[in-house]
Amino acid sequence: MIRPFTRRVASTAMALGIVALTATALPAVAQPASATAKPTIVLVHGAFAESASWDGVTRKLQAQHYPVIAAANPLRGVTFDANYVAGIVDAVKGPVVLVGHSYGGAVISASANGKANVKALVFVAAFAPDVGETPIELSGRFPGSTLGPTLAAPVELADGGKDLYIRQDKFRTQFAADVPAATARVMAATQRPIAEAALGEAAGTPAWKSVPSWFIYGDQDKNIPPAAQAFMAQRAGSLKTVAIKGASHVVMVSQPDAVAKLIVEAATH
Repeated sequence: MIRPFTRRVASTAMALGIVALTATALPAVAQPASATAKPTIVLVHGAFAESASWDGVTRKLQAQHYPVIAAANPLRGVTFDANYVAGIVDAVKGPVVLVGHSYGGAVISASANGKANVKALVFVAAFAPDVGETPIELSGRFPGSTLGPTLAAPVELADGGKDLYIRQDKFRTQFAADVPAATARVMAATQRPIAEAALGEAAGTPAWKSVPSWFIYGDQDKNIPPAAQAFMAQRAGSLKTVAIKGASHVVMVSQPDAVAKLIVEAATH
């Protein structure tokens, strides 16, 4: 028979034991979020692509527990699009790595300005223009771009502007030569047009002058000449530049492992 006093002591001891165990366990599960949080990767597609072009890269990054946002770039103009992406950056609580493909490189160069939470820029077969430069001028500064003849007749818009598409029968050869034919057909059908004026819009002060940058591109890119990309990477002081042999303009689709690896390097720098 257990006396009442004994029962009270035992009950108190058990309670104290539970409190002690809980106090011991709390530090292991209540670490500040900022101590372990990974940067959010914001992926910005370029002309003639769309956010699904990042699917393979997104899966690789999510497998490593990175939060990812594949932005729907409006493709209306560098300033307009940069303001849109800047809004996404502002909504992220914590550090951001901005990744731009093709024309999206011009967009991230502008949208990162004044954003203290942007820790790195990654250019994927992308433009990195300096003040006053335009995507169309940069692509024509070096030989190798064959985009012009593959464009369909411009689509006239109600506001007087024009939208540009790549002809579907020319899409794979021009844009995605190292992508399976069936995949390239879907990409051709789902391509997002770019406003013609966007390709001729001059850049302002680029963020790559103050934010660390990384570059990756294919040596068989037919949209932006590889020589132009090597020039822009060197000028930006790229911390690492990767040129993938045989890769097309959509290196993030054909080589998601290499692109994701470089993004992680930038995120952990």
